[in-house]
Amino acid sequence: MTLLKSPVLPNLFTDKWLSDFFDNDRFFDADWMKRIQVVPAVNVKEVEKGFEIEMAVPGMTKKDFNINIENGVLTIFTEKKEEKEEKEEAYTRKEFNYTSFTRSFNLPENINPEKVEARYEDGMLRIMIAKKALSPEKPVKMIEVK
Repeated sequence: MTLLKSPVLPNLFTDKWLSDFFDNDRFFDADWMKRIQVVPAVNVKEVEKGFEIEMAVPGMTKKDFNINIENGVLTIFTEKKEEKEEKEEAYTRKEFNYTSFTRSFNLPENINPEKVEARYEDGMLRIMIAKKALSPEKPVKMIEVK
């Protein structure tokens, strides 16, 4: 293999040195892109008395969550803003952090929206939704045509 030296620096306007990076699917397949997760993963488990939803959301507090049920849809919304400012001898650094996500779940008919509990401990949000007994369907009534 021979290494060739170029006496000229790449020209920003004529050379395609950036297109190899941005016009290529490799940019979006990079490992760092795969680690970015927009919403936390959720575990949903059906138990005898209801449903349990678990969500790993470290770094939050109980006050950061808004959870509601409307028209058979459970919605979990969180928004957290942090601002840090560090001043040392010759520089000042100010950092902002903003975290937000929304997750919605269509709930089955057999849940009791009056019996929902949510707990946040050790970075885990746990939501327990109780089931209610569905009234048995009435048998089909046949109507005679006269």
